[in-house]
Amino acid sequence: MLDIIQDVLSSNGLITAFVIVGITMWLSYLISNKLTKGLIHGSAIAIVIGLVLAYFGGVVTDGTKGLSDVSFLAGIGFLGGSMLRDFAIVATSFGANFDEIKKAGFRGAISLFIGVILSFVVGIVFALMFGYTDAVSLTTIGAGTVTYIVGPVTGAALGASSEVIAISIAAGLVKSVLVMVGTPFAAKYIGLNNPMSAMVYGGLMGTTSGVTGGLAATDPKLVPYGAVTATFYTGLGCLLVPTVLFLFTDMIF
Repeated sequence: MLDIIQDVLSSNGLITAFVIVGITMWLSYLISNKLTKGLIHGSAIAIVIGLVLAYFGGVVTDGTKGLSDVSFLAGIGFLGGSMLRDFAIVATSFGANFDEIKKAGFRGAISLFIGVILSFVVGIVFALMFGYTDAVSLTTIGAGTVTYIVGPVTGAALGASSEVIAISIAAGLVKSVLVMVGTPFAAKYIGLNNPMSAMVYGGLMGTTSGVTGGLAATDPKLVPYGAVTATFYTGLGCLLVPTVLFLFTDMIF
């Protein structure tokens, strides 16, 4: 009987993935309502549950893809893959009101530059703490702290080692998770409750998946606005870090 069920789940991987995600979301919102009285948003709880499941999935199977390494849950790898993720991000951007975007103006633009440079500097500080001193490694790890996309792009451009590129990706993933989980908690303290603040927040934080996930847990109506500036942030990072910021880093170190 168990073999039959496993065969059915494996042969309908994407449907199985939707069911698993649906159950996780239902359980998360139940925990949010019953145990935290709505203090912790259900989406934030779902993110944490997903990370825990991914960890155990990798440990049990000795794999590298988390829960999707379990054979009958392989569909989760496709559902959470880059194609559907990018499609969702682009789709949410179409929900933005252009009049609200124009209001961001100078503040939205300057937040992008501040966000990229600040994240880059923080990444360099941590790289120095871990013993890296050459400009290429420092720049690559700093780029990873900008986003986990800018990291490998910069590393490939500068000829960084695969080890350093992997660290840059890890740094970007840690930032993404922190932003995703932390946004609902910080929102009320930083006034993250309107399209303007969402665009500035997206420009400062930059990690598209982290910002969209965090804003979805805070207020789904804010997601398109944060996604717009966060998307520009990644492009700006890919332009600035391997060129201007690398030259400054090389001059200093």
